[in-house]
Amino acid sequence: MTVVLDFEKPIAEIQKKIDELKKMSEDSGMDLEDQIRNFEQQAQDYKKELYSKLKPSQKLQIARHPERPKFLDYVNLICEDFIELHGDREGMDDRAIIGGLAKIGGKPLMIIGIQKGKTTKENLEYNFGMPQPQGYRKALRLFKHANKFNLPIVTLIDTPGAYPGIKAEETGQGAAIAMNLREMSKLNVPIIAIITGEGCSGGALGLAVADRVMMLEHAYYTVISPEGCASILWRDAAKFADAAEALKITSKDLLELGIIDEEIPEPIGGAHTDYNIMSENIKISVIKAFEELSVLSPEELKARRYDKFRIMGRFVE
Repeated sequence: MTVVLDFEKPIAEIQKKIDELKKMSEDSGMDLEDQIRNFEQQAQDYKKELYSKLKPSQKLQIARHPERPKFLDYVNLICEDFIELHGDREGMDDRAIIGGLAKIGGKPLMIIGIQKGKTTKENLEYNFGMPQPQGYRKALRLFKHANKFNLPIVTLIDTPGAYPGIKAEETGQGAAIAMNLREMSKLNVPIIAIITGEGCSGGALGLAVADRVMMLEHAYYTVISPEGCASILWRDAAKFADAAEALKITSKDLLELGIIDEEIPEPIGGAHTDYNIMSENIKISVIKAFEELSVLSPEELKARRYDKFRIMGRFVE
């Protein structure tokens, strides 16, 4: 059963009415097609209007929807011949970050992403999409492997943040992320990073130093969660909606600010309503971006990548 978000309840009520009319028509033999069509059109019109005017706090809910596609869903629908590569070569295989060799549109590449679970058991296996230092070191190993064999890189990012536990700090969480930032900036191959759901703090940035940074329409990308921001600024996490508005976390805001390069449209209702359409939209954007980046030399890629991140940030005096 699909989870209904608070702001989607009017749509759910209309759908409930449609289902009741269909059952009544079936049970009684009455012709209710006109009424059903009217309600279906009403639901569709309301849905289009609603999703064209979402507030940042509402997009936040969609980005965190439990049925939203995960990294392995996209791999299965977008890639051919995926071969997972395990381990950081220091003794651990962090399951929150998964990566390997694959093909998209027949072209070989390295794809790496942050995986969340759909059940409690899966979330425990993937640590709720919160990587530990060993995960970032595994990603770095795969980056270097791709660089060695001249393979372009795609990263898919969906994380509430890097794992904040004591053990992660003891084993070098900050240093592992910082190392990724430095080394990604020096890679000779094209890199595409896509925020597919949550893109929070350094945990997201550790896979996002890329030539093209894209976001799904209802994803979010921010230096701190809105709840965390509200707790710091107002000592009240319940004011997360105000924080979400102030932080400029949506794809449209970040595209305007030059933080991301492209917004990838989602099906009406969010990515969770149609995995196939969402995956096809991502695939089209990835193939187009690689075609544009493939004509650049390693020196040009690195120079543009440096300039891209160097000029970020706007202020008014």
